Amino acid sequence: MMASTRAAISIRSMSRLDGLYDSSTGAETYPLIARRRLLERDQLIEWIKGLLAVPFVLHSQPTAVYEERSDILTKMATTAHRRYAEIMRDVEELTNDHIAQQKRGTQERSKLKLLVPSVGVFFTTLYLEEAFLFQDERRKISSRRFVPPSFNDIRLILNSAQLLSLTREAAIELVTFDGDVTLYDDGQSLTDDNPVIGKIIRLLQQGTRIGIVTAAGYTNASRYYERLHGLLDAIGDALLNDKLVEDPQVIILGGESNYLLEFDNHADNFLRYVPRETWMLDEMRKWQEEDIQSLLDVAEGALRECISNMQLSAEILRKDRAVGIVPAAGTGTQKVTREQLEEAVLVTQQVLEVSSPGRKIPFCAFNGKSISMTLSGGRALIERMPAGGNDVFVDIGDKSWGVLSCQRWFGGIAGSKTLHVGDQFLSAGANDFKARLACTTAWIASPAETVALLDELHLHSENQRGK
Repeated sequence: MMASTRAAISIRSMSRLDGLYDSSTGAETYPLIARRRLLERDQLIEWIKGLLAVPFVLHSQPTAVYEERSDILTKMATTAHRRYAEIMRDVEELTNDHIAQQKRGTQERSKLKLLVPSVGVFFTTLYLEEAFLFQDERRKISSRRFVPPSFNDIRLILNSAQLLSLTREAAIELVTFDGDVTLYDDGQSLTDDNPVIGKIIRLLQQGTRIGIVTAAGYTNASRYYERLHGLLDAIGDALLNDKLVEDPQVIILGGESNYLLEFDNHADNFLRYVPRETWMLDEMRKWQEEDIQSLLDVAEGALRECISNMQLSAEILRKDRAVGIVPAAGTGTQKVTREQLEEAVLVTQQVLEVSSPGRKIPFCAFNGKSISMTLSGGRALIERMPAGGNDVFVDIGDKSWGVLSCQRWFGGIAGSKTLHVGDQFLSAGANDFKARLACTTAWIASPAETVALLDELHLHSENQRGK
């Protein structure tokens, strides 16, 4: 594990190198470190990528391109395959140790926590070596001479490791999905020709519950039907044609964690709005309405200042559980720059963080798919996503509360039997991205990857049944 130790770089040491660490106080200065964190990537993945870079550098044969020597390339691929697998096995053992420490309540002492300070909770074992073998067969990672194991390679290996665990250790009972970029393209709708629909119907036929946890916050069921009509119509048709024998257990959690709608085959738009007081978690009942509106008031004030200071062509949109800025009417296709949107998120986050209601009520401040920040328990998380969207919003709660609400609605499903599929997992705070607090997760980068992920889940399930 010598390479592992050398490859591990703590956030603090990174901050020292970048001049963001105040040696006189031992603290990282907030404005600078916040912007530094915006550029960081998932620390566990980056750490594993650093480990795999060592055998790539030592054993790749880029000069073999000039020679007719297939034996050299075969030997290179065999050696790299063996070394990569060994490293993934070592990391798997570290995660097993971390899980053992979790059970004793001493996870802060695990070696993995020492090497990757941001690592969070593992709900299941991760079969990393076997997952690498699975992905190497498909992506030919070991055969590459010029491109080392990439961020995406490792992201997909982690996804496979999670799916292998879910199909072996316990039957998966609940799958939750993000909307944009996960089920359909950003800003689009789930139309009837989307291939993910058949995969979700297959899950329902197997008795798996489905939750869609989305930032879209509507109080009208018809608005959700507009976004998800392809799936809802397909479920209705499956019931009519006896492909589903009973009403499937499907819910939508909108506004991150604020509106719950249940599939109802006899309701208009196939959705029935469920009053909040009937499904809220006990912790959410402690959120006083006065504090919620006070937080939104503070957020609105901060956003108005951003509009004024940066002379944005935007206007305020206030909802009962959210507030944001959207392009002003009549601006056409004119967009606010990404940097302006990020500035608005950072300013609003900082204002809320030091406010009285911001210390009482969990919230999420985000810019479409570009940047997302949450505050929970006094600790800030900053997320960077692919560019997109042209607005900034502050929501009450976040997706961890949304997933937890789905679990409770379906009778108290454990995090180890829940899979959340989403595209926004780049994290740079002390904790992992918020959905990881509630359950196992799979990180996808497009709707096509969601389809491939569900096919892989089915493949592993079938292989497990055949044993």
